[in-house]
Amino acid sequence: QVQLVESGGGLVQAGGSLRLSCARSGRTLSNYGMAWFRQAPGKEREFVAAISWSTGSTYYTDSVKGRFTISRDNAKNTVYLQMNSLKPEDTAVYYCAAGLYGSSWSQYDYWGQGTQVTVSS
Repeated sequence: QVQLVESGGGLVQAGGSLRLSCARSGRTLSNYGMAWFRQAPGKEREFVAAISWSTGSTYYTDSVKGRFTISRDNAKNTVYLQMNSLKPEDTAVYYCAAGLYGSSWSQYDYWGQGTQVTVSS
């Protein structure tokens, strides 16, 4: 099994920044990716960003390009999401996921418990 533990959420004013962390533990995965998804109240879970663990390739949804950066620390088995220029519409529960590199939630087998990000206007 794989365990994912997120941290770093909170309340921030519009224009501010937050950094989310996701620590992975458990069995070793190969050829996998890690991603961040988010879900706002009353909305479906949506893809935010993904990173290939082996190559470091990244992929973002259009609404966060230029504002969010996904990165990884191989030694710490941790993935990060640096979020800058935050907007009220970024408010959601953010979930870390591990699985096949891609943008569909169905490609990910393991999920964290989620961390709340609230952006006030």
